[in-house]
Amino acid sequence: MAPTQQEKGQAFRALHEGEPFLIPNPWDAGSARILEALGFEALATTSGGFAMTLGRLDGDVTLDEVVGHTRSLASATGLPVSVDLENGYGPGPDDAARAITAAAEAGAVGGSIEDWDRESGIYEQAHAAERVAAAAEAARALDFPFTLTARAENHLRGNPALGDTIARLQAYEAAGADVIYAPGLANGDEVRAVAEVTAKAQNVLAHPGLSMHEIVDAGGQRVSVGSQLAWVAIGAMARAVEEIRDTGSFAAFSQRVPIKDWLGA
Repeated sequence: MAPTQQEKGQAFRALHEGEPFLIPNPWDAGSARILEALGFEALATTSGGFAMTLGRLDGDVTLDEVVGHTRSLASATGLPVSVDLENGYGPGPDDAARAITAAAEAGAVGGSIEDWDRESGIYEQAHAAERVAAAAEAARALDFPFTLTARAENHLRGNPALGDTIARLQAYEAAGADVIYAPGLANGDEVRAVAEVTAKAQNVLAHPGLSMHEIVDAGGQRVSVGSQLAWVAIGAMARAVEEIRDTGSFAAFSQRVPIKDWLGA
């Protein structure tokens, strides 16, 4: 029997209270099924990876489209799913709250809200904290545990000021976030600096300059990969078809994957 949303929510919350864990980011139902088959315990969506499946760039999707995507992933696997909700698809606190409620209704048991949008840039801290508080209130109104992640976007948006990032994360923690997240932290020292002055679980975005060991040693609890798995897959496809186009060789097709094992009932 498939787990209920209540059970998924409890399982996801428990992961944040146990050993540090990796939460990979599928971009469609098939990749979600494969990640489940490979033994992962939870999944997080990727806004960039999902946008790519629609032939668009990151940020060019609507809340309704994300809701449909969430429903697809949540029904494809028995794993808890957390949703990348970008800025909540609107600048106001009510927008952030509405995005959380919509994701939960689609089957998610977690979601993240950013403090940045393309029109306004990085929000003023007090306003950003109000948005987190509204999202937290919406999450607490649900009848199952919903894990809210608050994101400080400084390091991805041209303002790598660690002091300001930490102040924002502390404000979001106080506003009710369950998980804090500053994507783009460069090294273990920056991860540790956040961990030493915050109490909530810290999500860290993986990149080639960091290892899982370094992140865990620095105090990271949850490690996500963003859109990188999607780009690995698309990169492999592009290399294969470029070889075919340029040399006429189909050698890339010699690689086999156990798709029936991964997607079989």
